[in-house]
Amino acid sequence: QVQLVESGGGLVQPGGSLRLSCVVSGSISSINALGWYRQAPGKKREAVATISNGGRTNYADSVKGRFTISRDNAKNTVDLQMNSLKPEDTAVYYCNADLWVRQAWGQGTLVTVSS
Repeated sequence: QVQLVESGGGLVQPGGSLRLSCVVSGSISSINALGWYRQAPGKKREAVATISNGGRTNYADSVKGRFTISRDNAKNTVDLQMNSLKPEDTAVYYCNADLWVRQAWGQGTLVTVSS
């Protein structure tokens, strides 16, 4: 079992920044990769950024150059630094753990970008 708890969401103006953090606990050794996904109202959940155990990162085209994913294996955390936020970034953001045969999800944290 892997548990994921997100924090850091909130309301921010366009052009602003937020940092999301996810604490990972449980069977850490079963994790293949960690990531952040988001789901906007009326839309499907989509991958935002992922980071492998080796530190390889992947980003959605819509966030490249603005968002940065990082992980601290000593603290068992994965963070998402979001800069130059746009209204279209508004969504519930979910922390994800790829466990090879299944996925684990956090409860989600709401990010609202609005003036």
